[in-house]
Amino acid sequence: MHVLAKTMAGLGLALAVTACVPVEAPDPGPAPGPVNQCGALDLQYLVGAPAAQLDTIRFNKPVRVIYPDTAVTMDYNPDRLNFQIDRTGLIARVTCG
Repeated sequence: MHVLAKTMAGLGLALAVTACVPVEAPDPGPAPGPVNQCGALDLQYLVGAPAAQLDTIRFNKPVRVIYPDTAVTMDYNPDRLNFQIDRTGLIARVTCG
């Protein structure tokens, strides 16, 4: 019984010391770029316009037009313009990514 008590005491001490080890914070990844890097803030006037209007505009950035129920990749490109189209065919959001 005496051996069991020593083993339990040693185990308790080991657990107590382990609990005091500092944990490193996870890497936050790359710092986000400028909020308007792709120019989306300048195009907010298009919100509410028909999606067909995008065919008349020439963009100097990559563009992704996202319709409802359309699968899109989850990669983030801060230079890419995203136009989200609602079910009525109107531009609902203009974002970077």
